Amino acid sequence: MNVFEDAGYFCVDNLPPEMIRSLVELFVHEGSKVERAAVVSDVRGGEYFEALRAVLDDLDALGVTHHVLFLEAEQQALVTRYKETRRRHPLAPESSVTGGIAQERALLAPLRERADLVIDTTGLKAHMLRRKIADEFLPRTVPQRLAVTFESFGFKHGPSRDADLTFDVRFLPNPHYEPNLRPLTGHDDRVVAYMDRDGGLTEFYEHLEPLMDFLLPNYVAEGKAHLMVAVGCTGGRHRSVAVAEHLAARYRDRTAMFVEVKHRDVDKASATP
Repeated sequence: MNVFEDAGYFCVDNLPPEMIRSLVELFVHEGSKVERAAVVSDVRGGEYFEALRAVLDDLDALGVTHHVLFLEAEQQALVTRYKETRRRHPLAPESSVTGGIAQERALLAPLRERADLVIDTTGLKAHMLRRKIADEFLPRTVPQRLAVTFESFGFKHGPSRDADLTFDVRFLPNPHYEPNLRPLTGHDDRVVAYMDRDGGLTEFYEHLEPLMDFLLPNYVAEGKAHLMVAVGCTGGRHRSVAVAEHLAARYRDRTAMFVEVKHRDVDKASATP
């Protein structure tokens, strides 16, 4: 579902097939802003699931463009997944998982024959399945840009809560101890110059930039939608602000990314370093 959501689809999970008709009627109604929808339906729908074939016939009759993606896996892979999650098969709540899988395969066989794409998920990690669906089922969609947020923060005000990557820059010279720099922020060139007075900031970038140059394209290729890169110093006014601004400027013009920068604590008073 994440693949379709990232591609701009309206997504509904575990919808009983009989309700798909109502959903289609809602979306084709004049004034609806939904142009594309993805619906997940499986045997948890019980007896209603048998109606899915009839629903597909109705969509054909209405001229509604639709495609069927069918996911399956080898027997042992399915058994292992049920054991790992400790969940019962919905078709065999009081008997063996293998029996439930057999019933499920028989029930789904006609739908498998109607599928536009069948993917065997055996051995696929989540990111591998994500990429396979995007490449094989949505080949004409425009690749999503990776939204990268560079956030500065001060550790004394608490950690960054949503960070995927966190860099602690408290090892750099602290402008707080300079009375003429203390009222300023990391936006000021004088603060940046002080941070690099011994060449430490330049040396830091020589290590950090190759790392980010390696990571960001790989996140794009993996299909990640958003990445939060947090940069922390003590108060969140000087060092972290300067580094976050530097990184945002470096990657802002990359076509595969949308970049924004936030400074969580830059306006907070810092009576102590």
